[in-house]
Amino acid sequence: MAHSLTSLAVFQSVIRKEMIRSLHVYGSKEIEREFLLERNGPYVEKKAKPLFRSEGSRRPEISEGSVFGTWRCIFVFRFNHSLPLFPTLLCLSRNPKLEDIPNLANALKFISELVFKEDRDRDCEVDQLKPRKLVLKQDLNCLPDSETESEENQTECSESDAKTEMMIKKRRAPSKHVAELSLEQLSKYFGVTIVEASRRLNIGLTVLKKKCREFGIPRWPHRKIKSLETLIQDLQGEAEKQQEKNEEAAMEVAKRRKKLETEKSNIVKRPFMEIQKETKRFRQDNFKRRHRASRAKKNQESLVTSSSSSRF
Repeated sequence: MAHSLTSLAVFQSVIRKEMIRSLHVYGSKEIEREFLLERNGPYVEKKAKPLFRSEGSRRPEISEGSVFGTWRCIFVFRFNHSLPLFPTLLCLSRNPKLEDIPNLANALKFISELVFKEDRDRDCEVDQLKPRKLVLKQDLNCLPDSETESEENQTECSESDAKTEMMIKKRRAPSKHVAELSLEQLSKYFGVTIVEASRRLNIGLTVLKKKCREFGIPRWPHRKIKSLETLIQDLQGEAEKQQEKNEEAAMEVAKRRKKLETEKSNIVKRPFMEIQKETKRFRQDNFKRRHRASRAKKNQESLVTSSSSSRF
């Protein structure tokens, strides 16, 4: 019945977080369901008595965050309205155990397909708005000999337009490919910007951002990883310098570098993680040290320049 779904509201118990209720509306028919989402066991559907349908009195408007007794609304979908964002609990790619409760999983699949269709249509509209450059193979220094030459130019232009449209269609990845994208596949592109990653994955930037939200990634981790890579490179150079002077200091530098490499690999696996406070302090100290060294070098160069000019 998911294809005739007109609205869906999902509620979570404020007392028992593992208890979920859903209100499915199929045209004029309403169905309430209750589910138990155990962390260490399978998800099961339980018998549900109607709680949100009020006889004789009008039910208040349901919106995300509204509370009905001990139930808080965490997700609302209405057909022909702006499509909602999925919380992690209801995201099929992040929470595959939802397949245990098909009545809810099928409805969520139907809504996610609408989201991908909307993103694909929006990307197509953007492509259509892009200006097209038409190149006419005509000598502008003389008039065309006959109408046949202009007809040839028109056919060449139409062929080039058709090729351009074919290239645009080839660039876009199918929605099935987008739906099957895993976190492991995305992690291969964390070292580049999100724009470059969307280009390499052949998907739209908006689609990639929504995919990130499905995996709980609030922000593309490119900057965090690049920052850690810079610190690791600086420590590599520092370790080489200390190797000749002090072996103990070199060991400490190597230990810190290994710690940063571990932190970087953890962020690649769990990109929602933040850089540790200790690393942030070390990064700030490293920036100040580099800035002081740069200023000292500039001052020394200016002194050398002024002393050489005073001789002459």
